[in-house]
Order: sequence, then structure tokens, then C-alpha cells
Amino acid sequence: MAQTLAAPGSAARAAGRPAGRVFGMALLYAVLGAIAVLQVFPLIWLLFFSLKDNQEVFNMSPFALPTDPKWENYAKVWTEGNISRYFFNSVWYTVAAVVLTVLLASLVTFALTRMNWKLKKPVLGLFMVGIMIPIHSTLIPLFQMFMKANLTDHPLSIILTYTAFNLPLTIMILLGFYQTLPREVEEAAVMDGCSVNRIFFQIILPMTASVIATTVIINMIYNWNEFVFVNTFISSDGLKTLTVGIQNFIGQYTTDWGAIGATLMISILPILIVFFILSNRIVEGMTAGSVKG
Repeated sequence: MAQTLAAPGSAARAAGRPAGRVFGMALLYAVLGAIAVLQVFPLIWLLFFSLKDNQEVFNMSPFALPTDPKWENYAKVWTEGNISRYFFNSVWYTVAAVVLTVLLASLVTFALTRMNWKLKKPVLGLFMVGIMIPIHSTLIPLFQMFMKANLTDHPLSIILTYTAFNLPLTIMILLGFYQTLPREVEEAAVMDGCSVNRIFFQIILPMTASVIATTVIINMIYNWNEFVFVNTFISSDGLKTLTVGIQNFIGQYTTDWGAIGATLMISILPILIVFFILSNRIVEGMTAGSVKG
């Protein structure tokens, strides 16, 4: 009798669970959708901003659509504003610094996790201290050092600085992944007569492809958007990057706001496209070394 009386209530609860789950999922997707709109809205606003002239920027609502889209703003900044040159410089500095950072960090991490030597822990601690150093506190010492080395107003000053500041974080990300790699593979390679160089370049690097992709993306985003070092160490207009070249459209008496918006859109689009294409690699690489197996 008790079982018979309990059956209707159990059936009601069972029927209510799917409805509650559907409502919860719908609410979750609604909240996530609202957050996505808030995140994307500044980019849409910037696109509309880049298609306006100065009169529309100041006389119209910030959220209003341009009455006559000024697509010529993009052609103007690419040709007259020398943005094509700045774009090439950004690509060159970013690629060179990312390759150098990832290669050095991989070598350092390999030595820290696969080799036994006395100063291993102090060296690791020294690299980790680099994460705590504020960037702005190093501007004057770095500028003086580059002046003595005749590297001011030279691409090498930017590439070396990017590499130095990105190296500690890159090592920290690689460290957790390297600690999970099975040593049996390397031992088998040693038994087959592989040298240390062959083990690193032909075995370890391919095995760490996912986490390397993560570090590449993180370093690329930082290098592409960096402003302070380029503005401090580079004075020649032909060596500036996109982030600094925007200042060309800010005059003493007038400012071309539409051109500034077009330049910002050009600078955002490449890194945004690459991030969307490889965004899954960030989560994969960041979590790959979190659990030892």
C-alpha cells in the first residue's frame, strides 16, 4: 500500500526534473548570450565609429549608425597613414619574439625537468621572480642599457625585451606539461643511441605541440598589443608598430577620429581572427599539465 501511494509522487518528481533542467539550461544560455553581446558590442561600436567623419562623431549619438559609411577611412590609413608599414613591423616583431621565446623556454624547461644539476631549483626560482617585476620599473634601466649597446631605435631592442618579459610565464606554462611526459620514451630513445639534441627536437617538441600552441597564442597577443616599449625605445617612424602609429592621426589642432577608429579595427582584426581559430588550444594546453597521469 505504501508503495502504491508513493508512486504518484515519485512520478511527479521524475516528470518535474526534465522541466527544471530545461529551464535551468535556458536561463544559463540566456545569461551567457547576454554576456557575449556585451563582449562583442565594443567591437561593433568601433566598426561604426571607424565609418564616421568628425562631424558625425560629435554631432550624432555614439550608438547611431553612420549615415554615409566612410569606407575610404581604411584606404586613407593604409596608404597615407603608413599603416601598411606599421602592420608589417608588428608582424615582424611579434613573430620573431614569439619564436625566440618559445624556443628558449622549451630548452630551459627541458633542462629543468629532464636533467639533474645542482642549481636547478635556484634557476627556476630566478625565472619565476621575473613574473613579479613591474614592466614600467624597467624602462629607464633598459633604455640606458640599450643606449650603451647602440640598440635604441633598433628592432632588436623590442624583440629582446618581449622575449625577456614573456620567458617566465612561458616557462611556467610549459613546466606543468613537461612534468607529465613519460620518461620511458626518452629512455628508449637513449637505448637506441639518440643524442640529447635529437631527443629534444625529434621527440619532446612534437609531444608538446598543444602546449606550445598555447604559449604561442598568449605571447602573440601580448606582443601585438604592446605599446610602452615601442613608444620608449623606437623613435624612427619607419620602425613603429600599429599601436604607436595611431598617434599620427592626432594633430595639434585637429584629430581624425574616423582614421583612428579604422586603424584600431585593422590592428584588432588579425589577432581576433587568430584567437578565434586557435582558442580551443588555450584551454587544452593550460589544462594538459594540471593533472599528473
